[in-house]
Amino acid sequence: MTRCSSRWIAAAVLWIAFAPFAHAETLAATVEQWGLLGSWAVDCAARPDRDKGALLTYEIRGDGRVMYRRNFGDARDENEVVSATVNAEGLLNLMVFFPSLHQTREFGLLLAKDGSLRAIYNRSERGEYTIKDGKYVKTGAPTPLQQRCD
Repeated sequence: MTRCSSRWIAAAVLWIAFAPFAHAETLAATVEQWGLLGSWAVDCAARPDRDKGALLTYEIRGDGRVMYRRNFGDARDENEVVSATVNAEGLLNLMVFFPSLHQTREFGLLLAKDGSLRAIYNRSERGEYTIKDGKYVKTGAPTPLQQRCD
């Protein structure tokens, strides 16, 4: 009898501990509530260009998947967002699978009070950064603010 009641107590403790995770927001709800959905660019009036700025679009498909589309003018791709979390400072941490690159990349985005978006970091699965602390690793230049183009 004691063994059976200990199992029930252990099960109840585990249920109580993990119950909040059962109500965790979906990926789609996270990006929508954070304000990511839509199209973004450094200059919405400019044509998408690999060197001058791409048009980046985040959308929720009918099946609930969150997609990240990049338009570079001469090339376009579509990639699935596989996770999204928001930290205590309001940074949106995304993981995106890029089939063309055969890798998942993680990046952090910050939404400013004026509604602009800024990339804070971008790294590969191996931890190799292209953007770190809001600056391009190669040049040290700060990442530009992106505006909503919708």
